[in-house]
Amino acid sequence: MVLRFFPREESFFDLFTEATGNVLRAARQLRELADDFRDVEARAVAIKATEDLGDDLTHALIERLNRTFVTPFDREDIYNLAKQLDNVLDWIEAAAARMAVYRITQVTPAAREMCHIIVSACEALVDAIGNLRALDRMDGAIREINRLENLADHLQRDAVAALFAESTNAIEVMKWKEIYETLEEATDQAEDVANVLEGIRTKQL
Repeated sequence: MVLRFFPREESFFDLFTEATGNVLRAARQLRELADDFRDVEARAVAIKATEDLGDDLTHALIERLNRTFVTPFDREDIYNLAKQLDNVLDWIEAAAARMAVYRITQVTPAAREMCHIIVSACEALVDAIGNLRALDRMDGAIREINRLENLADHLQRDAVAALFAESTNAIEVMKWKEIYETLEEATDQAEDVANVLEGIRTKQL
């Protein structure tokens, strides 16, 4: 029997729950922007404020990691999970910022659908992170994140192909190609979070 002379620091679970909820908040803000494309600059600023809060939460996680002797799982995994969640948030904010900076006047159906996929992926992240204490229960959420990333990837490819086939405005093509790629990258980063979680589960089970 292994004796624990130091208790594990359990507050990481609460911090990860808070950080993931904040990522979902930003995703929903982006979806609301795509569904009702008004006051774009102000709403992009609001998403940036959510991203700033995410930075604070990431710093709190890393500071806690540096001050904790016994962690609930590998220190490297805690660090990677914190950074990957922050990456999801960064790309969500980047998508909103590009829409504002590029003076987009109307969202395409493909972009709107990708924003909805991002929300679904972030909801699955919340589900997965909520099961950090019960790792055997996160399989379904991880599979859903992978499925959504594949869906976003196919949608992004089709949208870019349609741009080149249908648009004669080179500047608009460049703008939308970058926006589509940024939206898809948010789902890539969500899948990277799922990969970190799979690694944690493999080590712990």
